[in-house]
Amino acid sequence: MELFHIRRTIPFTRHMLVLNAVSLLLFLASVGFLLGRGLNLSVEFTGGTVIEVSYPEPVELAPVREAVARLGYADVPVQHFGSARDVLLRLPLREGVGSGAQTEELLAALRAQHPGVELRRTEFVGPQVGRELVENGLLALAFVIGGIMLYLAVRFEWKYAVAAIIANLHDVVIILGFFAAFQWEFSLSVLAAVLAVLGYSVNESVVIFDRIRETFRRQRKMSVREVIDYAITSTMSRTIITHGSTEAMVLSMLLFGGPTLHYFALALTIGILFGIYSSVFVAAGIAMWLGIKREDLVKPAKKPGEGDDPNAGAVV
Repeated sequence: MELFHIRRTIPFTRHMLVLNAVSLLLFLASVGFLLGRGLNLSVEFTGGTVIEVSYPEPVELAPVREAVARLGYADVPVQHFGSARDVLLRLPLREGVGSGAQTEELLAALRAQHPGVELRRTEFVGPQVGRELVENGLLALAFVIGGIMLYLAVRFEWKYAVAAIIANLHDVVIILGFFAAFQWEFSLSVLAAVLAVLGYSVNESVVIFDRIRETFRRQRKMSVREVIDYAITSTMSRTIITHGSTEAMVLSMLLFGGPTLHYFALALTIGILFGIYSSVFVAAGIAMWLGIKREDLVKPAKKPGEGDDPNAGAVV
């Protein structure tokens, strides 16, 4: 099904040098934010107590932060959760103080400001569980990356595997860079979104690489740049339909899914947008810079008599 038929080949490779330079700058900026500010890890990773309270009317966050600071908690995340009347707080672990004692202490401080405060929920995550989640999350990411590289190296060729994995890491690092720059909460659901983006992005790269291989076989007079341009252009209709429908679903989760799905959908939104961009300009561009050629994917035909056994048919 090709709803958007593009008759003229778009010269994508003409702009790849500039766009790859932009990608490099975005990548380095994301790494800088990750090293400088770090991720705002949820209590699922760090351990601590999550407390949700409700006020009878909309409340400003500044007095809530002051009350928390007077208890000796510095830089505690305090945010509205769902509405201006609901507030979510994440208290770090404190030696010698249990989760229940932390909750009672905080409620007493908040009720001193506003007697109508009500406790909605409280959750506790131990430090050991948080460390295990971090380790398991990193292992999952490493296994996914390793599996993708192995698959692409077997199906295509090592240059394509290297190009695709750099493009996928580009997407992952930029997603993490956004979360580090704006200090959005990084939770298990966001990690799941990052892993989903890896698979989603590599699927687009495989489609483009497969069309490149097919074009090499059919169009033997085209140069490498012409083959890449033609392959990307011929998959544009599929890209628009697939990614447009996927992005519509993810945006609906982002806009109407509520606070529980907000950061999950936000990570997917960023990942899908950069996944399309990286598959076209980063993966195909790096494959081009690595020097892909027809012989990498299509074995040259043997000349008559080439490879025959010189002793075949000889009478002993």
